[in-house]
Amino acid sequence: MMRPMTPSLRLKPSANARALRGHPWVFANEATGLLGPEFDGETVECRDPRGRFLGSGIYNSRSQIVWRRLSRDHLVLDEAFLRGAIERAVAWRERIGPSAGSSDSGSFRRLVWSESDELPGVVVDQFGDALVVQTQTLAMEKRLDLLVALLGERLNPAEIIIRNDAPIRRLEGLDMGVRTRSGKPWEPRWMRIDGIDYWLDLQSGQKTGFYLDQRRQHAAVAGQVAALAKERPAGVRVLDAFCNQGPFALNCARAGAAEIRGLDSAEDAISQARRNAERNGLGAEFRVSNVFDYFSEHRDETWDLIVLDPPPFAKSKGALEGAMRGYKEINLRAMQRLTPGGRLATYSCSHHVQDADFRGMLAEAATDARRRVQVVEFCHQPPDHPVLVAMPESEYLRGYILRVE
Repeated sequence: MMRPMTPSLRLKPSANARALRGHPWVFANEATGLLGPEFDGETVECRDPRGRFLGSGIYNSRSQIVWRRLSRDHLVLDEAFLRGAIERAVAWRERIGPSAGSSDSGSFRRLVWSESDELPGVVVDQFGDALVVQTQTLAMEKRLDLLVALLGERLNPAEIIIRNDAPIRRLEGLDMGVRTRSGKPWEPRWMRIDGIDYWLDLQSGQKTGFYLDQRRQHAAVAGQVAALAKERPAGVRVLDAFCNQGPFALNCARAGAAEIRGLDSAEDAISQARRNAERNGLGAEFRVSNVFDYFSEHRDETWDLIVLDPPPFAKSKGALEGAMRGYKEINLRAMQRLTPGGRLATYSCSHHVQDADFRGMLAEAATDARRRVQVVEFCHQPPDHPVLVAMPESEYLRGYILRVE
């Protein structure tokens, strides 16, 4: 029996499309012509300028990214494909086990990471017996109920929270909204992650409720407190900038830091951080403050360890130049405030900032600060956030732990 014809998108002969080198995206200006809106959210093939098959993917004429590859084979986005992709994603997380330094059984993790797991635009985070699901592409939005049913079948969670409130959805022409599978509100509650209790609001909190991608770094930075304590009998002083709900600060407090101050411009984040500290009996002070202004206003302060974990400064490629100036300024100020031999844990969570950019920025900051800076540890997103080698956008979290002389 002949395979039914599938609509095709063809690349322009003049286009230097990354899809020819394995990238899973095609932009509208790279195609010879767009298909009709009746194909939006459906499976179409992509072919190179000579007509050679590049793969099957999802299509949306309303998006700048008109095609996202699902597979290099011929297929349709049906229940069988979705079930298989979910099974492969979950099985991988089960094989790699809990995050390093974790004291839980692996029940707090990313289960699905978009193109890296063959499900473009789908993010699924697990928080104990609850799942938080985000869909950011039209094709997956059209199959959201099926996705939720398959996740429920595979994992049997008590609740699934659909957090479709990310602004990026507007680029696909999608509406915003938050709901639960049961239809009942998910009530905020205490959840224990790596030995610390956090008050989590999975339905209304930032992103999916907690930054699971930094769990390994919480442990790594806390380890630096223990190392510094051997050199500083008077105790280790820690400044946690852009602290959000305080996981770096709280892990440092548990590791024995003598003084900890957390800064964030969001009052709700600081309120939550204070509540977390009190719940765990950990001594940490949290202040509502703009981090840039704080460094300017407290030039006489010095710290033994500073954490810089800001929100993404470069939310678009066009914002990269300004973002790099911001990263340099904040890292320069932090280096100037460190005691000799102190540690700087610094991160970027924007995929537009490549490692060479970040490394070069740190070198410039160190030169301007007139400090000798050594790399203690290279930092990266954990294996439950897998990176596709042909897709730089799947790698967004990078950083360094530095020793500043």
